[in-house]
Amino acid sequence: MAYIEGEVVHDADAHVMEPADWLDEHAETAVREAFRTRFDPRRIQTINEAIAKQDDPQVRARDAEEIMLRKNYLATGAFRAEDRVNALNHIGVATQLVFPTTPSVWLEHLEHSKDVDLLYRAASATNRAQTAFCAVDERLFAVGYVPLADRARAAHAASEALELGCKALLIPWACPKDHATSHVDFDRIWAQAAEAGVPILFHVGDAARVLPSSHAVNGLPAVLDFHGGDENFRSVSYMAIPAGPMQALSLLIFDGVLERFPTLKIGIIELGAVWLPGYMRQLDAAYEAFARHEQRLQALSLKPSEYVARQVRVTPYPTEPAGWIIEQSAPEICMFSSDFPHVEGGRNPFARFERSLEGVGVGARTRFYRTNFEDMMGAAF
Repeated sequence: MAYIEGEVVHDADAHVMEPADWLDEHAETAVREAFRTRFDPRRIQTINEAIAKQDDPQVRARDAEEIMLRKNYLATGAFRAEDRVNALNHIGVATQLVFPTTPSVWLEHLEHSKDVDLLYRAASATNRAQTAFCAVDERLFAVGYVPLADRARAAHAASEALELGCKALLIPWACPKDHATSHVDFDRIWAQAAEAGVPILFHVGDAARVLPSSHAVNGLPAVLDFHGGDENFRSVSYMAIPAGPMQALSLLIFDGVLERFPTLKIGIIELGAVWLPGYMRQLDAAYEAFARHEQRLQALSLKPSEYVARQVRVTPYPTEPAGWIIEQSAPEICMFSSDFPHVEGGRNPFARFERSLEGVGVGARTRFYRTNFEDMMGAAF
């Protein structure tokens, strides 16, 4: 018996849990060595222990019943492609959109570093590893990373990711340090994505970039994250998560990117959605306040919130009121996600969403679990 039955459900957020040698077959020496520095001895020990458990026949005998209970490196299919096929069957989803984990945070950090060459080489290696993992099953949709730090190299990175077979293009949610996310040079990327029928995605990444480090200097005891460490989000940084993607999406709308590329889809993944209704209203309020004085706003053929409904798709967290978000925004926007195998996704996201969707109409419910994802993924279907 699968975790989800009797429903066609697409999973808009799943991940690979990479071991330290993940890029060895896909990168040159400098990139391999730089990637390995992301793994301290304690983490390597944790991974080795997880590998040993994955090889234990008694553990494997419980794969199906524990599919949503095991998390991170302990999860079935966390890093072995052939096991991810079994995981899909046990979970019961029709497809999974598969993101990297450790490389995502690393690449996001490199976006604002001085080593732009390492950034692009690391992104290329990550995309090769990602597509190799997903090649074992057509239900796995590989996400490729496209750095925006260098405007001249970004379009080539997008082309390479598409040629590798990536089904979606991930860009940093934080604005590049030297130019806007909406810079006209990136029209070459948006055009490629629209022509290929693949979405542009934002995804949660480096927790350290969400708030200035001084926010934790409050004279109180340190607050540990849900892993018992200090690398991930806590309650205060969680509150700031939507700020970056809201800024980036506002640039894409007000600077006319979604106007110029009406078939381009944008996915905002694992960044919550409770902010969405107020954001859509704020977009329209900004238009009302500034359209008389800004030519870029006068060039828009739709209300700003209408671009969101037409072209933007968002994944609520399981702890958010998905039904209320849908009712207060638009039924075309929200999508199901599990965050498998990350612990943040929880052990029962489907049941949480089911409770939240009580009272939501059949059409909107189908959109949430199935058709909004299919619309976003375009050519993948």
